[in-house]
Amino acid sequence: MGGFILRRLAISIPLVIFSSFLVFMLVAAAGDPLAELRGNPSIPQSTIEARRRQLHLDKPVLVRYEMWAKGAVRGDCGTSFVTGEKVGPKLWRAILVTLRLLAGAVLLAVLFGVLIGVGAALRQYSKFDYLATFFAFLFFSMPVFWLAAVLKDVGIRINEFTGWQLFFTVGEQTPGLSGGFFSIWSDRLGHLILPCLTLILIQIASWSRYQRASMLEVLNADYVRTARAKGLPPWRVITRHALRNALIPIVTLVAIDFGLLLSGAVITETVFAWSGMGRLLLEGLKRQDINVVQAWLLVSATMVVVFNLLADVLYGYLDPRIRRG
Repeated sequence: MGGFILRRLAISIPLVIFSSFLVFMLVAAAGDPLAELRGNPSIPQSTIEARRRQLHLDKPVLVRYEMWAKGAVRGDCGTSFVTGEKVGPKLWRAILVTLRLLAGAVLLAVLFGVLIGVGAALRQYSKFDYLATFFAFLFFSMPVFWLAAVLKDVGIRINEFTGWQLFFTVGEQTPGLSGGFFSIWSDRLGHLILPCLTLILIQIASWSRYQRASMLEVLNADYVRTARAKGLPPWRVITRHALRNALIPIVTLVAIDFGLLLSGAVITETVFAWSGMGRLLLEGLKRQDINVVQAWLLVSATMVVVFNLLADVLYGYLDPRIRRG
């Protein structure tokens, strides 16, 4: 297993390097960060040239990439072109906020997606199967921003009806909140419910359908029929022989869909006014803050590669034939 992981790392590391190069080149070619200064006739050319040298825009693009990449490895993503702040601390704060949302959404969506998919496959064409199919297509067809807006409106109406703050609809935590560990994290969990539910419902709709199809295919396989013919208990046939192999496609899908989940988190954070990766990206694009956008894209690309690496490792665990290949 160790050799298998090392082989996958040998592929993933060059992929991250290539992704960083592609990200830098695309953002560098997207526009002129000094366009706003150049368009202001009251700003002298000497000031613009000084700013250009300060941002290293006077150097060749490959030299700038080398400087940026070396800094990124050390955790230094440069400074904001607009505010002059270090991008690294801002990015780290945004990552922690977004990971709080994504971690809960991914874990719960995988858990319920697998359970619903397996249950629908074991009870094919039953009422449960039809209901699971109906709600899967219902939520799968909903745009993320629309579902988030509907859940936010429902939360507000429930709060007004009950007279209690049951659902938090703005921000990732209450501003100026003080207290112990329990009070802080209970407040954060309260703010997490509606945004997390938005992502969970969308992903369960997709992953449960794939899990159902995969489970149906495995249940009709020869080795499952053989296990049943040997007289093994049904629960053991399902958990030890069928489910383990049926999980391989869903592992692939979760890894591939992580990029989509990250984009969905950007929309969800915008609707619920979270100060996470979503706001950081939108502000960077609005202000044409190149270092912020580059750092965001680099983190996003790295997270996708890491998730695919984790998927490969899980392949090897679920199917020993893969890690021997």
